[in-house]
Amino acid sequence: MTLSVGQLEEARRALDGPLFADVAGDADVSFEFFPPKTDKMEAAMWDAVQTLAPLGPRFASVTYGAGGTTRDRTHGTVARIARETSVPAAAHLTCVDASRDEVDAVAREYWAAGVRHVVALRGDPPTMGDRFVPHPEGYASAADLVAGLKRLHPFEISVAAYPEAHPEATSAASDIDNLKRKLDAGATRALTQFFFEPETFFRFRDRAAAAGIGAEIVPGILPVSNFAQTQKFAGLCGAAIPDWMGRLFDGLDAHPAARQLVAATIAGELCRRLYAGGVRHYHFYTLNRAELSYAICHLLGLRPKAEEARAAA
Repeated sequence: MTLSVGQLEEARRALDGPLFADVAGDADVSFEFFPPKTDKMEAAMWDAVQTLAPLGPRFASVTYGAGGTTRDRTHGTVARIARETSVPAAAHLTCVDASRDEVDAVAREYWAAGVRHVVALRGDPPTMGDRFVPHPEGYASAADLVAGLKRLHPFEISVAAYPEAHPEATSAASDIDNLKRKLDAGATRALTQFFFEPETFFRFRDRAAAAGIGAEIVPGILPVSNFAQTQKFAGLCGAAIPDWMGRLFDGLDAHPAARQLVAATIAGELCRRLYAGGVRHYHFYTLNRAELSYAICHLLGLRPKAEEARAAA
């Protein structure tokens, strides 16, 4: 009997060991949350924080709305994580629609609240689709913001990276140059925008290394619980969604439990393939839900740590 190439490939897969068998559990993770708008949303978010905290994440970050629209809620959420958990809290901060004095004041509030880690971003304009225009008295770019934060306090600083290039970048090379400016200004690491194929990250990592970037680049992982919503997110940030992903979610609109299983499978496989390529830190965009991120961490061999479990209790 003659087997086709496709059949041979399937036979190889069938003979391979289980994908997640004996993963060492030596990966580190971090989690991103957004500030809740209502008491009900706050309860759900806090439940997610408490569920994920025992895994011992490197940090938990909280986003900052376009134009600083969530400033107070971001500060309150970050302060609560710092105050009530053992997880280091990281606060997002942007340059949009604010003077340097206003941005510096927020940074000082974070420092006073015990927050030592900032995710420094240029930020998106309040109106979707508008182009970024620096405030006349503000920071002109994320690199300028990083430098300004370093002048205020010795913050640990993470910045954004775009494996498929920022939508406003003139080229992939110019986007890498912008990332290098942010890191050279004093940032510690880069957290990437989400992507869905490991080769996307590996190619980006290689380009960054070729440009002389030696800082840690952490892949951002978005477990897909809502495919239509993910398509919108991807369109805004320039992330490609492979055709096969749409086919896997097709027909599951009325089956949320099945969607969760498919989502965990896709994201878990992505993380496992990244792990095989040497990745040991993953940054999860949780959308304020714990189930998918927790499941993927479990597949990667992470288990609750006794100290964090006691603190969460």
